[in-house]
Amino acid sequence: MKKHIVALTAIAALSVGTAGQASASSVHTVEKGDTLWSISQENNVSIENIQVWNDLDSTIIYPSQQLQVEESTGTYTVVSGDTLYGVALMHGMSVTELMTSNQLIDDLIHPGDKLVVSGDKVQPQVSASQSSANSSAPSKPAASTDVKELTVTATAYTASCEGCSGITSTGIDLNANPNQKVVAVDPTVIPLGSKVWVEGYGEAIAGDIGGAIKGNKIDVYMPSYNDAINWGRQSVKVKILD
Repeated sequence: MKKHIVALTAIAALSVGTAGQASASSVHTVEKGDTLWSISQENNVSIENIQVWNDLDSTIIYPSQQLQVEESTGTYTVVSGDTLYGVALMHGMSVTELMTSNQLIDDLIHPGDKLVVSGDKVQPQVSASQSSANSSAPSKPAASTDVKELTVTATAYTASCEGCSGITSTGIDLNANPNQKVVAVDPTVIPLGSKVWVEGYGEAIAGDIGGAIKGNKIDVYMPSYNDAINWGRQSVKVKILD
């Protein structure tokens, strides 16, 4: 189903004539010998982003040309490989908040789309010891003063089934990330993109939906068919952490 992106009248492609409206730190004046690649490396952005921000149809640039090299505050331009979940995580938002802010009716996004975001980019730092701990036994839920708890019926599923794409409704590639902990939920009960703790499973992302997952039901992702069978159907406690 085709999505609808909110029109952002405040965002315009930056050209030589309008470049003066941007701050000096967000504009690069092209010098002899510059290339889009060298400018992208200098400013730690992708060539694709520079082309989108400046409405460039090619990689040809000219001396004295002024290029926007920084995303406008409060917006994000989608690049190849982005998912709605990834953009939401990058800006400290839930998928539901991002969809609401942009009046999206599904989770499909395309390179060049401009999304309204919080403007606060989050760069999580995970140490090697933390990464190892996350892949071990189910952890205890993080402490919180405002945690919603509920009891649900939990079944399990796997991405390695016939006809399965392995891509969740929020764009997580489970085949490429078999150790990712994901649960399918009813978004009216547990918001998509929420971090949750599932008894016997651990911390996970509410990153998928399912036709049979309605009300207080969840489906936990397992990397193998045997793991899913062994999980079976059980009643567990779930805590919505954010």
